[in-house]
Amino acid sequence: MRRIWKLFIAAILFMLVLTACASTDQEDDEEKKKMEQAASVDVNKEGFPIVDEEIELNLMAPGAGMEEWGNMETLIAYSDMTNIKFKYTTPPINDFQTKLNLAFASGDMGDIIYAAGSDNLTPAMEVDYGEQGLLIPLEDLIEEYAPNIQKMLEENPDVKRSITTVDGHIYSLPRVSAGPTSIWYKGPIWYNGKWLEELNVKELPETTDEFYELLVRFRDEDPNGNGEADEIPMIDVNMDSTRLWMLGAFGMKEWGIEEKNGKVRYTPITEEYKAYLTYMNKLYNEKLLDPETFSQADEQKKAKGQNNRVGAFPDYFSFFTTGEEENESMNNPMFKPLTSPVSEEPIVPRSPAIQRGTFSITNKNPNPEASIRWIDYFYSQEGYEFLNMGPEGELWEWEGKNRKLLDVPQGYDSREDYRATISPDYGIPTPTMSGPIRGLEESDFDKFIAAETKEKIEPYAEVPFPLVYLATGEQKKVNTIEVDLKSYVQQMEAKFITGVEPLSNWDNYVETIEKMNVEEYVDIYQQAYDRWKESD
Repeated sequence: MRRIWKLFIAAILFMLVLTACASTDQEDDEEKKKMEQAASVDVNKEGFPIVDEEIELNLMAPGAGMEEWGNMETLIAYSDMTNIKFKYTTPPINDFQTKLNLAFASGDMGDIIYAAGSDNLTPAMEVDYGEQGLLIPLEDLIEEYAPNIQKMLEENPDVKRSITTVDGHIYSLPRVSAGPTSIWYKGPIWYNGKWLEELNVKELPETTDEFYELLVRFRDEDPNGNGEADEIPMIDVNMDSTRLWMLGAFGMKEWGIEEKNGKVRYTPITEEYKAYLTYMNKLYNEKLLDPETFSQADEQKKAKGQNNRVGAFPDYFSFFTTGEEENESMNNPMFKPLTSPVSEEPIVPRSPAIQRGTFSITNKNPNPEASIRWIDYFYSQEGYEFLNMGPEGELWEWEGKNRKLLDVPQGYDSREDYRATISPDYGIPTPTMSGPIRGLEESDFDKFIAAETKEKIEPYAEVPFPLVYLATGEQKKVNTIEVDLKSYVQQMEAKFITGVEPLSNWDNYVETIEKMNVEEYVDIYQQAYDRWKESD
């Protein structure tokens, strides 16, 4: 009986092994079949459809949660135009980085990684996964199959060198932006227009002394008219939004690595930064800067703004903080760059208007030629408009040479909420070349933003540091240094501004940073900048 039982167990194990092998063979056969089918598909180099014989690919992207991508009218229409269908994997934006990392670790990242952005598909990941062969080089595909992307790179050398890694390859395409707000590095600082009117302020401050004097008036002259001393002259959360605008008054463009006349420096150990801390400490001590700056959340900041308690405040648009209607907020002027005793020329940081990491093709992709043609359309004017506005009849329709906006269906709070259900171009860095949309009349608010930007940002804006790539060895050194360095500088900024740490300890602060290998840190970025500058 024992012998029979052993033979029975052995037979079962044998059958399980055969089943597993058959399953593996079947998966291998399916993968092989997929690749063979892809190889047999001819890709049309121009026009639509992209392929005559329908193919299906897998795409991974962060989802805004407004609609399933398979139900979006823009993607449905584009699939019909191209003959390329997709299976979409779209984890929520907040979980996307974790899901993407797991996908790379398991080798199950699909065929295309879409709209990840450099926060999720970091430059270091591009280099690492490119060297491993998990992401394929795109430059040859672009040259042969992507005329719109090729044109963009030829006409914008800074874009090309900003997406070309140290090994000379392009592993990911960018989102390149145009239009007034594309040069914004951060949302601007805005003034409370009602307060300015109440105080009869005709000219905005142009120096740090004039700014200080206006904040004192905000504090002392009851501009909100409620008879209480509850005004908050200037507000922020951890200085994360106003910092760069205030640093500009003291001759700095970035809170960290920046380039100045070809020389890379680390601004938190400069005399200019000490002057900034001294000024902000003065504002804090005199209750001109919100005492809760380093302890509140953004929700608290906005609540104070909606109660008409703040005078100068940062946000992307001012009505995000004040709670006003869009048109009402045109009464709130944008902050004008300041000068100071240590910097006689106004300066503000400028965005390079390039978001990296928005489109990559993996080594799993059976048809990279069709994939690059699929994305190339969105780098044309027509393609961007299609991506952003969707097909005609959903959000808009032609009325002569103008686009007439259609009524939003019931059940949606705004046009943007509805647009988010028909196109993926909402809340994520979609790969495209954005800009003004033809035939769409500018609103008064759009004109206001353009005018303010042209007057108060454009003439003074400089990119703090170009978009560079580090070699693998350089990246490892930077990672080792950067974590402790950033943490220490952040802690000390709060202590210096609030007075917990007196500025008389500045020299000790600088010596501590120097012991953190900041010289090597700067040298690595100097080499990266020199490579970027010398590249074609």
